[in-house]
Amino acid sequence: MPETHLITSAHVAAIDHYLPQTQCTQCGYPSCVAYAQAIADSKTSINRCPPGGDVTIQGLATLLDQSPTPLDPECGPSHAPQQAFVVETECIGCTLCIQACPVDAIIGTAKKMHTVIEDECTGCRLCVGPCPVGCISMGPAEMPPSNEPSLWPGLSSRRVMQARERFYNRHRRLQQRSNSDSISYDRRKMHEEILASVERVRQRRSNKRLAS
Repeated sequence: MPETHLITSAHVAAIDHYLPQTQCTQCGYPSCVAYAQAIADSKTSINRCPPGGDVTIQGLATLLDQSPTPLDPECGPSHAPQQAFVVETECIGCTLCIQACPVDAIIGTAKKMHTVIEDECTGCRLCVGPCPVGCISMGPAEMPPSNEPSLWPGLSSRRVMQARERFYNRHRRLQQRSNSDSISYDRRKMHEEILASVERVRQRRSNKRLAS
């Protein structure tokens, strides 16, 4: 796992408070709090969070007594909240999406079907690329209740705080695992099994096309 900065000051925590906690890395940093730390250290600008968009930029500008600037196009466009969906009939159980999810929103075991916990998914898209069979798609996230206050359009405060907590819990778990000598596995064997599963899925799709 990339090095992750932990909150070290009230100043960083205040900046992190305005970030939507999607942990999507579109800002160029490995986590929301790493981006917050970089802002606090004056190493980057406040306009690099597409999920937060203008709302986050304005909030940070007010907090830091800066002038708001348009979202940096280098980071991609702002868009409505999304969430991931697994086409379960095509899932080969490779666990790569589980390893990629920054908030533990995907559950499943090796060689078994995986599924996304929709209420926990931040829509970061980090699970899409690693999937070797392309069985993960993105769709609109369920909108929060209209009476629930929030700093971010389309995201409830509860969901954002939940994502922050799940990110830190995952980080602590992986840190503990990396410090343990008792946990090991054969990466080469796992890679070979994934390739074999991918080939079976491709063959199945090819057979379906021929049958139709």
